[in-house]
Amino acid sequence: MKTTLSTLALTALMALPAQAQDKLTVMLDWFVNPDHGPIVLAQELGYFDEAGLEVEIVTPSDPNEPPRMAAAGRVDLAVSYQPQLHLSRHAGLPLVRVGTLVETPLTCLVVMADGPVQSMADLKGRKVGFAVAGVQEVMLNAMLAHHGMAPDDVEQINIGWSISPALMSGQVDGVIGAFRNFELNQLALEGREGRCFYPEAEGIPAYDELIYVADPARMDAALIARFLSATEQAALFIVNQPAAAWEMFRDTDAALDTELNRLAWDDTWPRFAMRPAAMEAGRYQRFEAFLADAGATPGGIAAHDLTVDVTADLSEVAE
Repeated sequence: MKTTLSTLALTALMALPAQAQDKLTVMLDWFVNPDHGPIVLAQELGYFDEAGLEVEIVTPSDPNEPPRMAAAGRVDLAVSYQPQLHLSRHAGLPLVRVGTLVETPLTCLVVMADGPVQSMADLKGRKVGFAVAGVQEVMLNAMLAHHGMAPDDVEQINIGWSISPALMSGQVDGVIGAFRNFELNQLALEGREGRCFYPEAEGIPAYDELIYVADPARMDAALIARFLSATEQAALFIVNQPAAAWEMFRDTDAALDTELNRLAWDDTWPRFAMRPAAMEAGRYQRFEAFLADAGATPGGIAAHDLTVDVTADLSEVAE
């Protein structure tokens, strides 16, 4: 009886007689950090080798670059963000989500715990910074609307990536686009305490924070399925042995051996996708509708045009 493809089937696929390694280039969303644990550990633990893959991991000079590189065929896969995927598609980039790396939101609106903002309503008349124009402003406006406020009830300031300094100096009273696994820890290391207001608790649909995107016309689905199976093995290793996994991750590069990364690792590993190939169409349809309702996009892109199951055509392996 035919069944759907499972991890067991993918493992069987990976166990075929050894052949020449297939090459796959993956561009990260930014410099290597704990968010990329399953990719780095799949390399270190030999799971890519077992899958017959030679994976080249590259980092961008500009965090806006990865989706464009994937759309142009310069890399096979790019790590991006679900909200960014929607905007990229409406901008005409031929991309689809083929897998998930971090399956819960990490972005939040951060304020100082001892500051004047103790609730979202306290933001009225105050300054809110954002790191990247576009979707972050949309999210901030939606969070304000959830509490009966309009966009012009706050002064919005582009602060770039100077998130913690802008908060601690009082330049702004809050920042949208901060990452709850990094900025809160960075503030703590500076002897300050931050507080997050979570988008998914403030009127914004839950979404996948980090995803893998590819050009559907160029991609090799079977190759990507093997990549995702290897990163799934790595994610399972991490969840079973997080301390050992951190040490292995840390030791890959001396630059990773920092107290901030150690703290961020503990806040990140529970959020890794344990089934990176699994597709939840409703999550993409809801966020597409949210962006359209917010006036950020015209909407209208169906979920099956935004996200695909690269294992769908491999189900015969599990017969």
